[in-house]
Amino acid sequence: MSCATLNYSPSLKLGGGHSFYSSRFSKLLLPSKGLFSRGPLFAGALSLSTTRRDSCRHVSDLWWSSSAFRCAAEKSESGVTVDRHGSNEDRVVVLVIGGGGREHALCYALQRSPSCDGVFCAPGNAGISNSGDATCIPDLDVSDSSAVISFCQKWSVGLVVVGPEAPLVSGLANDLVKFGIPTFGPSAEAAALEGSKNFMKSICDKYKIPTAKYQTFTDPSAAKQYIKEQGAPIVIKADGLAAGKGVIVAMTLEEAYEAVDSMLVKGVFGSAGCRVIVEEFLEGEEASFFALVDGENAIPLESAQDHKRVGDGDTGPNTGGMGAYSPAPVLTKELQSLVMESIIMPTVKGMSAEGCKFVGVLFAGLMIEKKSGLPKLIEYNVRFGDPECQVLMVRLESDLVKVLLAACRGELKGVSLDWSPGSAMVVVMASNGYPGSYEKGSVIQNLEEAEQVAPSVKIFHAGTALNSDGNFIAVGGRVLGVTAKGRDLQEARDKAYQAVEEINWPGGFYRRDIGWRALPQKQLA
Repeated sequence: MSCATLNYSPSLKLGGGHSFYSSRFSKLLLPSKGLFSRGPLFAGALSLSTTRRDSCRHVSDLWWSSSAFRCAAEKSESGVTVDRHGSNEDRVVVLVIGGGGREHALCYALQRSPSCDGVFCAPGNAGISNSGDATCIPDLDVSDSSAVISFCQKWSVGLVVVGPEAPLVSGLANDLVKFGIPTFGPSAEAAALEGSKNFMKSICDKYKIPTAKYQTFTDPSAAKQYIKEQGAPIVIKADGLAAGKGVIVAMTLEEAYEAVDSMLVKGVFGSAGCRVIVEEFLEGEEASFFALVDGENAIPLESAQDHKRVGDGDTGPNTGGMGAYSPAPVLTKELQSLVMESIIMPTVKGMSAEGCKFVGVLFAGLMIEKKSGLPKLIEYNVRFGDPECQVLMVRLESDLVKVLLAACRGELKGVSLDWSPGSAMVVVMASNGYPGSYEKGSVIQNLEEAEQVAPSVKIFHAGTALNSDGNFIAVGGRVLGVTAKGRDLQEARDKAYQAVEEINWPGGFYRRDIGWRALPQKQLA
């Protein structure tokens, strides 16, 4: 057993590697990934005492106050082989901004990187803390750039990875870069590719990027007249960020008129819906395509496919995503090359020509058109997708820290990524009622048993907290991402659903057909 008492206000959470100190920990009292092999510790601030095989170490710093205590059983990390070339001084401390399933997956991949000396996550969540994948900083206000900058300076953070879109659109990356802090994520100007669908469409027009036909409106009567001329089905989109709810696929004219009124007349999305894009309905198969971008160069990630609708068979309302798998068979190598040539690189070059170079991850939502078999751009996101990030991060075998730093430095040219063979799948477990209103506080049990179904199972937390009894409870709509790898998609699916079935959570639900497009129906039964 290893026991540690650390005092800090607010409490931090630690986890990681085999040796007790890293070079940065000894200098900064930073919880390095080298502190423990697995499992969390609560960090504190007046003193740290650790007992290990009957030996004790004590570290003090008078500026810490209040205490927390945690014991963590030592476990060896098996099955992970990394080449730790270079000294501790070559490794950097990473801060991940965000607190959902995507950020948990990023923390998981970053802390496995040989170039990583420790991972902070702000605000993080209870599951991230408890997993030992990062030290969570719940009281760091990530909307306050000055607070984030001060934290980075205090803890010698060498890389910031911004998970959600809102801080990017509001300019967090701009502020961090001004202070010389390497930041993986675009400037506010470049983040307009997601922050304004009208801006994205104008870039497509100017640089001849294939996308759906559209018109932009601020007048509801003009929008309805255009809809009447085009006919249904048709797509209505709020121009700005609307928490993933600003897209309405209207199957009738009445639904389309209603969507226009809800945005332009009733203002349900506030300023995000004061301008709408009315877009042609594309029929085909959707796919997610990701590329890392350094301002001038781009390298593709592996393909993935999301499941947006809440119900089996792609029925019911749209959600943030109910599951995903990688790779996506619909995106053949030929199609991936075409996407890079016709969509990603023209966007990268176009943004550079517009004077707002894009640095970060470009997430292209694609439609592989049924009538032509060719890809068209539906939308851009300027961050990793959720839940696609989960399946990508469990498959990534490259040093993520090194790759993201190369992007920040404009040095991606010639970089290639290594991926595990086979497939990965994530099944999202959500609170009953999602994507509508849902109850918070339901208890979730048997998570440890679920992760023990197979070594390749990993549960990422999106919306969990701990109650007074120390049990995980649901506090969000999408709550867990139960992820598994397999030699093929069928094996990954079997393991993921075996793990899901181990979880005791009457207050939650999940789709039972993730992967249905890629697997024969008899295999889904």
